[in-house]
Amino acid sequence: MKSKFHGFKGPKDFFNKMTKEFIVNEGGTPSPTIFSYIQSLGESLSNMKSRTQSETRRLSIAREHLREIRKKARQLQEQVLLLEDQVRVLEESKEGRN
Repeated sequence: MKSKFHGFKGPKDFFNKMTKEFIVNEGGTPSPTIFSYIQSLGESLSNMKSRTQSETRRLSIAREHLREIRKKARQLQEQVLLLEDQVRVLEESKEGRN
């Protein structure tokens, strides 16, 4: 079995590699956003081929629903940004009074 610390030259090298691995893994990948999920679903729908007229209608409806979901997600994102701004203004005014 091959060691993941293959070719290390001593304890200092071992700890350097362990530290590097720890730092790299701690960063991780950012969690997906709602928009990346929507994009993934859209790509999946685009790759589907309908064999019957009813499947064609179902795919068409699914694409329309996905457009509506995307639109609503944008609206919600704008609303969240607006509310975050309002909270920040309220916190600043509260700090100003104290």
